[in-house]
Amino acid sequence: MDWTNEIAGCNAMCSDRALSVENRRDCGPRRLGLRAWKCIIGLAGMLLIASAGASPVGPAVPTVVCIDPGHPSEVGSGTSGRGISEISAAWMVALRLRTLLQSQGLRVVLTKTSERQFVKNRDRALIANLAHADYMVRLHCDANAGSGIASYAPDRQGVSGGRRGPSADVIRESQRMARLFHHSMVAALGGSIADRGLHSDMSTKVGASQGALTGSIYSEVPVVLIEMCVLTNRSDEAFIQSERGQAKLAQALDRGILAALGATAPRPDSPFPAAPYAPAPRPSAPRRSAARPGARRRAEHSAAGKGPASSWAPPPPPR
Repeated sequence: MDWTNEIAGCNAMCSDRALSVENRRDCGPRRLGLRAWKCIIGLAGMLLIASAGASPVGPAVPTVVCIDPGHPSEVGSGTSGRGISEISAAWMVALRLRTLLQSQGLRVVLTKTSERQFVKNRDRALIANLAHADYMVRLHCDANAGSGIASYAPDRQGVSGGRRGPSADVIRESQRMARLFHHSMVAALGGSIADRGLHSDMSTKVGASQGALTGSIYSEVPVVLIEMCVLTNRSDEAFIQSERGQAKLAQALDRGILAALGATAPRPDSPFPAAPYAPAPRPSAPRRSAARPGARRRAEHSAAGKGPASSWAPPPPPR
């Protein structure tokens, strides 16, 4: 039903200016009032019919994913291999991942507008919070004597800059989603790079000193950090520096995110099989998206007349 045309038609029918000179002689106030009431009753009936099959929770709210390409930040510019830096690797994979997620109808927010933009870790979390993201995915590269990909999620509160966080709800959801995310991501990689496992923020140097990573402490949405490779390992560096490796990582991250969000069915265009696990069944609901914490916040934000929450963009880089 084209509601715009219906309303426009009623406005025209109920307006003296819309009547011809000949019709105006026959159209007194009583007849014009009757036409107006018919129009109002008709529109009310159409609204009732349209709403009869609608979900009581309202329209579905699009899923929002915040991608955080790591560094530069207050802790420095990250690590570097012989041919590529952590900043460049994270940025290039982030752009590929954004394209994949957007092609499936998800809204994507980046924490940076350019590769070398300086953004503090607390501000990166703030960007995800303001966007009411359903998931914050932080992309980094490691530097140690090992090899492979690893994921990190908060399992307890930490303290940074006088703030204690994240909340118990964020910790619980981060842990639940990280298990789904990491399993599906590793399955999608198919052994292209070693699996170093899923760990707590406490396994990192910063997390051990604070209780959690700064980006987790300030996050009000579920969050996971991925060390996509060990950049000081030549084999890992060659993998992430190649077009094939970046594409493989982006596709695997995409699969992990979809699994964490509950969309585990394989896509027709995906070169990977479905992840070999069965997530626990969830209570049936007319619209699952409205039950997500981020979706609820965005729906409330919109209902308050504040506009789409995900339209916020980070400030331009300092000159």
